[in-house]
Amino acid sequence: MSFQQLRLVASAATVALALTTAGCSKQHQATENSSTSAEVAASESAVTEANPFFETWGTPFGAPPFSRIKTEHFLPAFEKAMAMHKAEIDAIATADSVPSFENTIAQMELSGAELTRVARVFYNLTGTESSEEMQALQREISPKLTRHSNQIQMNEDLFKRVKAVYDNRNQAMLDAEQLRLLERTYADFVRAGANLTPQQREKLAQINERISELTTAFGQNSLNDTRNFTMVLEESDLDGLPQSLIDAASAQAEARDMPEKYVITLQRSSVEPFLQFSSRRDLREKAFNGWAMRGDNDNEYDNKAIVAEIVQLRADRAQMLGYEHHSDLVLSNTMAETPEAAMELLSKVWTPAIAKAEQERQWILELMKEEGAEHEFAAWDWRYYAEKVRKARFDLDQAEIAEYFELENMIEAKFYVANRLFGLTFKERDDIPVYNEVVRTWEVNDAQGNTIGLFYGDYYARDTKRSGAWMSAFRTQQKLAGEVKPLIINNMNLNQPVEGEPTLMSYSDAVTLFHEFGHALHGLLSNVTYPTLAGTSVPRDWVEFPAQLYEHFIEQPYMLEKFARHYKTDEPMPEALIERIKNAGTFNQGFATVEYTASALVDMAYHRLTDASDIKVREFEDKILTEYGKPEEIIMRHRSTHFGHIFSGGYHSAYYAYMWSEILDADGFDAFLEAKDIFDEETAKRLYDFIYSRGDTLDYLEAYKGFRGRAPTTDALLRNRGFD
Repeated sequence: MSFQQLRLVASAATVALALTTAGCSKQHQATENSSTSAEVAASESAVTEANPFFETWGTPFGAPPFSRIKTEHFLPAFEKAMAMHKAEIDAIATADSVPSFENTIAQMELSGAELTRVARVFYNLTGTESSEEMQALQREISPKLTRHSNQIQMNEDLFKRVKAVYDNRNQAMLDAEQLRLLERTYADFVRAGANLTPQQREKLAQINERISELTTAFGQNSLNDTRNFTMVLEESDLDGLPQSLIDAASAQAEARDMPEKYVITLQRSSVEPFLQFSSRRDLREKAFNGWAMRGDNDNEYDNKAIVAEIVQLRADRAQMLGYEHHSDLVLSNTMAETPEAAMELLSKVWTPAIAKAEQERQWILELMKEEGAEHEFAAWDWRYYAEKVRKARFDLDQAEIAEYFELENMIEAKFYVANRLFGLTFKERDDIPVYNEVVRTWEVNDAQGNTIGLFYGDYYARDTKRSGAWMSAFRTQQKLAGEVKPLIINNMNLNQPVEGEPTLMSYSDAVTLFHEFGHALHGLLSNVTYPTLAGTSVPRDWVEFPAQLYEHFIEQPYMLEKFARHYKTDEPMPEALIERIKNAGTFNQGFATVEYTASALVDMAYHRLTDASDIKVREFEDKILTEYGKPEEIIMRHRSTHFGHIFSGGYHSAYYAYMWSEILDADGFDAFLEAKDIFDEETAKRLYDFIYSRGDTLDYLEAYKGFRGRAPTTDALLRNRGFD
């Protein structure tokens, strides 16, 4: 198991871009389920005989045989895999040989393969097929994994061998990829506490284990509080809603056995369009407050105390490791390198975003006055009136646009771009096991017809699935253990229509679909030897670049004309509508940028603290954002109590990365525009050679220069957001 994989497993986050974890406010449940181990042990022999994790999978491409995998299989599989991994590591650490790259670093990369296999299946399922049983098991497994990780990361004999190889690196005649892996492995050990005293390492291990418990609790609370809310509507409550949203709300009600009712959930694909179109202000307020207050309802799923404790523990850990605060620790291994660099970018964007948001606010107030609105302008009004302004000023109706964005066409569109850029083809398979009947799979082939991996698409929201959209993997690419082909998955949370009806998407959903597929291609096209350096195993402010660059393709007129087709008539989107979309391209960017940047600023504020002992979440958010002059009618895109990116995922002190990567993607896509061909072959080849296939084998700035021919500038970012 690579060191990177070990950290991901130990943190019980996702094995990709941000799954959830387990339990503080649910400690009583962990106690109630404390018999799980004993029960499993009692039937160990029976489970072992039938446990699919104890055998080689004979499925196509060695894909997980989901129909055979049961919840009770995971604990014995984890325990056996951890024991195997420990034995492998002990053999490396105590070997009677002169430490070398091959007998130490390469062997570490090969170790823990079984643990990786089990963990990737388990943590993907906890994010998509959660249940009380899975959540209880997750709370039990997470601290076990953290202890296992601590034992390896703080193994003195193992570190002595790693350090010996590192100290001899200049005489070892390593190739560039080997040298980068060695330097990263050594740095990871140091950052994990290898140079601390035994007493300090013990304390650090306790901190790591507690953080694992808390992040698990945070993620489960967020999921449970989200699905705890439903807003049931009658026919008379549907004023203003487009038919696609009405149909989706009807499908949600039918799934809950509520005939002739309509249900709005707190999934973004449900609540955002409701806030955008519903003319019922009282219901908008109810939906908005439910959405904004997830994890902050002073109930069993409340996350405020968890947030405070996580922030304090992260600060303590950073200081133990010799850093001023957690942000220093995290950003020391990123493209930005320092918190000051990240803050400089956020400040550069914040000021023009505030100005543009104020302009948008004035437009809304003018329209409200024209309509004779007597109520004050509030946060639950912004999306509703912004949509009216969009229609009045740009003759653009989002409901009309959605009629041209049908899921099947958009899937075809994202595959088309991958074919034009990289020669990839996608063949849908119906013989690959899946964990839910809505999941689809495609075999991915390169231009020579060679299979490079499998792609899974899980596009629909459900109560067992966490919110948002993300890319993950059941297996990542490598060559060290042979030609290992990746199994990559994209998750979204679209409203599932009633059977036989098309899945209509907002324009924003279509962009997100392309974004996540950009991540998927980063995993599928990976062409490296060592798993630690493969695919998306790169810093947060670099990993978003390939995904955000891919978004630009669906925005191009050529793509809209070809794939944005009316779901009833199959007529292409009219040129006049495409032009109106282009003209309105920067509308409401003030709102969107303030919403996002507010979350990034609060993230940085939390993780630059050295003492968080008296932190109160609501007051902290208000204090930070008041100091920055945030408009009252715009809230954080992710409030702290449901900010999974930073409290149950890997973006803590790194949420700025989306904006940092936007510098790269905006400037980078200009390379295609300058070539006057969005599929220019030479530009696409450089994109493959230096970005999508390279993983973490090259310095990030050098990789960008190899693709673009120069360092990036912020000009395109400011232009694209209307801030130039």
